[in-house]
Amino acid sequence: MVTQVLQEDGANEARVGFTVTKKVGNSVIRNRTRRRLREALRLVAREDGLPSGDFVLIGRDGTRKRKFPLLVEDLRKALRKGTEK
Repeated sequence: MVTQVLQEDGANEARVGFTVTKKVGNSVIRNRTRRRLREALRLVAREDGLPSGDFVLIGRDGTRKRKFPLLVEDLRKALRKGTEK
């Protein structure tokens, strides 16, 4: 998983986009990968909150193979690292 973050001064909400390329697999696999990312983000946002800014989560082949609790923790770390100043 790759996380891209753009923090703007004065932004007061979080906007999130998800993308998974065709290299990962067919549409069923890509959609499953996207749903896993969406659910992981939902859990992280509920527990930690989301900082304001624009986020893009890019699913890779390993995203769908990663155990879900580890995926959630990876996302939590990536968001923390991406929002440090």
